[in-house]
Amino acid sequence: MTSRTLLRPTAFVDSPFGHDGKVARLGGGLNWFAAVELIRVDGRARGSVELLPVEGIENLFDDDMAAQWEALTSARGPLQVGERTIRLDQPQVMGIVNVTPDSFSDGGRFADAAAAANAGADMAADGAAILDVGGESTRPGAKPVWEGDEIERVVPVIRQLVGGGSAVSVDTRKADVMTAALEAGARMINDVSALTYDGRSAGVIAASDVPVVLMHHKGAPETMQDDPHYDDVLVEVYLWLEERIAEAEQAGVRRERILIDPGFGFGKNVSHNLELMNGLALFHSLGCPLVVGASRKRTIGALSGEAPVERRLGGSIAFALKAVEQGAQLLRVHDVFETVQALRVWRGLRDQALTPRV
Repeated sequence: MTSRTLLRPTAFVDSPFGHDGKVARLGGGLNWFAAVELIRVDGRARGSVELLPVEGIENLFDDDMAAQWEALTSARGPLQVGERTIRLDQPQVMGIVNVTPDSFSDGGRFADAAAAANAGADMAADGAAILDVGGESTRPGAKPVWEGDEIERVVPVIRQLVGGGSAVSVDTRKADVMTAALEAGARMINDVSALTYDGRSAGVIAASDVPVVLMHHKGAPETMQDDPHYDDVLVEVYLWLEERIAEAEQAGVRRERILIDPGFGFGKNVSHNLELMNGLALFHSLGCPLVVGASRKRTIGALSGEAPVERRLGGSIAFALKAVEQGAQLLRVHDVFETVQALRVWRGLRDQALTPRV
């Protein structure tokens, strides 16, 4: 059994002013933290936890911890999606464009290509930095879609959105769909299987050199919510993503092109999702931009009297703000206008805190 120590930033402060040497900046963003939780891991679960101040903590590091610290405190470079440069020193929004008849979130409202493209254009106008187009539902219980059908769904939408000047990602786990989407103008891949579903996917991404989101999941969509179990969900998801990053790099994907997503709701119950959100800052020590997709998820309904999907906006905003308070760089959401508005208010608060008094 191997042992190591993971670093989770905590004790976030409004401003670094007057705290020289006592706080550190998280990922080059707008968040500073004053303490670190040292999580001792034995195998794939927590053995012990110790909370220490940032000041002087580097004196305790072994090589692994020093590498994590470097990843935690290094700035994330901008995301290049085609001709669009998206800064990651502040949180950004990715709008969800479902071109499916059975999406959990919108009931197939945008299954028609024209309606989906118009919805995406509206999201861009409302402030979405990236539009994520998907043609296969991966909600709990969903069945796989033939790649030919998936291509027919997404390609016309991608072409129209790219033609309108939007930065477009394709949400797929199939290499042929990735290839068709890239030919249509998409310049980012969001793979909910983290390149495990189709053995050719990593090669497509390596050859095209586009950004890719590696998302944690446990099980196939058909069965992933059938009593998922973890000994320690936070540690297990972290180690799994660490392994997937390494395998993607070995396949030729450049690390600076990799983003990670802890996969809320993908093989996780309410307790698992909440634990992941509370511990989210841990994932920054993997050194990749962090994507969070908790919008309208089942956990929100479970915590609010079984509210239906269309009545989960408040909970979605709560999750979004909890994520950016822990440095998440990209929020994948359905309700773009409301989320962008919430982030602008959050940014106003941060800007005020970071304005020196004179």
